Amino acid sequence: MSADLFEAIKAGDTAAVQRVLDSGASIECRDADGLTPLMAAAYSGNLALVQRLIALGADVNACNEGGWSAVSKAVYNAEQKHGFADVVQALIDAGVNIEATIGYGVRPLMLAAGYGETAVVETLLQAGADVMARNEGGYTALMMVKQKHYVDVVNLLHEAEQMLGVGEGSCNSKNAPGVNVVTFLKRPS
Repeated sequence: MSADLFEAIKAGDTAAVQRVLDSGASIECRDADGLTPLMAAAYSGNLALVQRLIALGADVNACNEGGWSAVSKAVYNAEQKHGFADVVQALIDAGVNIEATIGYGVRPLMLAAGYGETAVVETLLQAGADVMARNEGGYTALMMVKQKHYVDVVNLLHEAEQMLGVGEGSCNSKNAPGVNVVTFLKRPS
């Protein structure tokens, strides 16, 4: 029965999902990768289905063995090559933990930054994601993204750090004397 549920989610068929749930499938069942229906719907970017599963009581903070939750799945879909800020916002509104970590201490903000997902980064920052959080290697999201040259994401993170008074260019900057710092500027609109 759970296989039918995941097939309906993959197809984006909200009515079929409801039928399978009505016939007794658990909203917290797991697929072979340990994903719940909500995680699978979030990964596909299906906002209507995510909202429906949340309304039915799906656990927004459930994780698989690797620590992946619905929010970390919504941050970036490798198959579709983008993330889903609207799904991330729906999960935030439902009380998801935006600081939950996956392997190596990576948080959703770091994951979104690493993939250049500007809208997702902005959504997480507006929800209060910790811009100064560090992974197990000691890197913040800004440190991680600078290597990838996602200018819009770098600017968002840089501004968020400056608002805390700890980023480059702030009066509390921890740069060594004589060190030059490159700041990426937004292009005029």
